[in-house]
Amino acid sequence: MQNINEKTTKKYWEDVHSSHPRLRLPSNFIVSTRDLQKLLISYIKPQMHVLEIGCAPGKQLAYVGKILKAKVSGIDFSQRGINSSQQLFEVLGIEGDLRCENIFSTSFKPDSFDLVYSRGVIEHFDDPTAIVRRHVELLRPAGIALIIIPNYHGIYGRLQSYFDPENLLNHNLNIMTSNALIKLAPDDLIDELHIFPYGRLNPWLINFNKKWPPLIAKAAHFFLNFIGMLQPFEIKLLCSTMVLKLVRAR
Repeated sequence: MQNINEKTTKKYWEDVHSSHPRLRLPSNFIVSTRDLQKLLISYIKPQMHVLEIGCAPGKQLAYVGKILKAKVSGIDFSQRGINSSQQLFEVLGIEGDLRCENIFSTSFKPDSFDLVYSRGVIEHFDDPTAIVRRHVELLRPAGIALIIIPNYHGIYGRLQSYFDPENLLNHNLNIMTSNALIKLAPDDLIDELHIFPYGRLNPWLINFNKKWPPLIAKAAHFFLNFIGMLQPFEIKLLCSTMVLKLVRAR
């Protein structure tokens, strides 16, 4: 039976959790979140050692630890982001090794993880070759790296170039093809390489609010998000991400 202190503490955290949306697991009603979770479920098993590169604010990594029961670690260069992630982990009762570090000088040891993943990271590098290699170096033999980038090469790029061309300047659009991603792979470290488009209709890649009034932009996001959630199968033209999957040499 719980004592008064335990009950009070539990009630406090439940109140915090319910009144602060940012201290919750990611919403399953967002199509991009649902797609990422479906992808991770395909590869992550309980007790696997998993690292997320660029983990702040920690929601997806929290899902991996809380729901998929993996042993999770995360790295991000933002101290504020790591602080928010640590707060989230504490509220949700998740153990995780979260470090504010530069990935190229991290204290995480090579050959440490069964799976390393990132989402929306490498496309912000002029030359992502080194960061892709770093994903693989941190893997154990036969470990898997999943590198997920937005697919601005097709329809999403054309729409975003109309609504928010400045945002595209922050992305390396040259790597958003299969041939370009192949060239980033560290051939001396891997046994397998797979590249595939992934995901359903995802309106969150388009900043409608840059051209449309806020209410209309918000309505468009949620309406198209609803359509994406109902989409029964992937349509290549509408795939919102590209995935580079690398398997570390045994």
